[in-house]
Amino acid sequence: MVDLEQLAVEHAALAAESPHGRSAHLVLHDGVLRQTVIALTAGTSLDEHNAPAAASLQVLRGRVALTVAGHLQELSAGQLYPVPQERHGLLAHVDSVVLLTAVTA
Repeated sequence: MVDLEQLAVEHAALAAESPHGRSAHLVLHDGVLRQTVIALTAGTSLDEHNAPAAASLQVLRGRVALTVAGHLQELSAGQLYPVPQERHGLLAHVDSVVLLTAVTA
């Protein structure tokens, strides 16, 4: 069993210590399914990148903006959002932790 709250605490601390302001941990890798906890400090972003076949983003703590084609989708703790199948990026407005669920095939 995975304790997401414990992982959020651990990776938020690691992100705070990192010169890049982020930390990630692959929680589950089962065939084409992957789940990753990603912690970002306030103002830190993940540059635009290609989308997997299918994905969702759940905000465990904080507030982030998912950027897609010049548009921002604001997300707060407790919200779950399907990641569009387009290039996208992520910006943390405050110290944040998200759970990315992706199908890679």
